[in-house]
Amino acid sequence: MKSIFTKIIQGVVPASFVYQDDKVSAFMDIQPINPGHILVVPNQQVASLIDLDEATGAHMFRIGHRIAKALRHSGLKCEGVNLFLADGRAANQDVVHIHLHVLPRFRGDSFKGLVGQNQCQLATRTELDQIAEAIKLALVNA
Repeated sequence: MKSIFTKIIQGVVPASFVYQDDKVSAFMDIQPINPGHILVVPNQQVASLIDLDEATGAHMFRIGHRIAKALRHSGLKCEGVNLFLADGRAANQDVVHIHLHVLPRFRGDSFKGLVGQNQCQLATRTELDQIAEAIKLALVNA
């Protein structure tokens, strides 16, 4: 069964892309913790780190690192960044397609952790597209 991320990568489900190459795609999280919350996913559906080849895993983190730098130059409120990857149901992985969260952080934000303590609101496609464009521009210049 195709994951929601596979459907996004294939263009079946809309997304606001920040980055895409032959190995990974990065797009805005539809339920962002903070504006600029991005997911970096392998283009091939891989359920867990056990199944992910090392080169693709390293590439995911390289792109996550570049995006984290770009967030700081994007004009969004970003005083820090969390990178987070949950591997397996016991680690609260909610989509069975490995993914790296890149979370912009700032003092006083309401984020209390990744599991069960946050009330995330759905963002509109327009909001996500605008934020994605700002980050793409900063990514090119990073």
